[in-house]
Amino acid sequence: MTKVSGCVLCEGAGGRLVFEAPAFRVIHAEEAGFPAFYRVVWNDHAAEFTDLSPVERATCMEAVATVEQCLRDHLAPTKINLAALGNMVPHLHWHVIARYEGDTHFPAPVWAAAQRDRDAGREAAVHAQLPAAEAAMIAALSKRTS
Repeated sequence: MTKVSGCVLCEGAGGRLVFEAPAFRVIHAEEAGFPAFYRVVWNDHAAEFTDLSPVERATCMEAVATVEQCLRDHLAPTKINLAALGNMVPHLHWHVIARYEGDTHFPAPVWAAAQRDRDAGREAAVHAQLPAAEAAMIAALSKRTS
């Protein structure tokens, strides 16, 4: 497995580990105001999506789609945001973020300026649903990677 010294995603999980397969892992990121913020992290150090082979790209995107579908099924968000930026951490990872009307930044990206105060009740309600969404992710990803 290719690792790069000093890369935070090579040297650590990058958040609370939800699922790990040989090629990728799914983590829950602690991002204030966004209780359903996940990342699909490619385990080998790669900076760009096209650094992966076609088979690896399909594996990666299937994992992203699985995480998205589980969030949709269990959390019923207004929208799911997908992003693979890598400007700050040039290690391939996809953000999979359940978004809701009325979250602090909606409809702007989570990295934009806040437009309103946080709703602790809504965030707690979403957080309470995460175990079921994560159990579904684990079951679905386990089937695909076994």
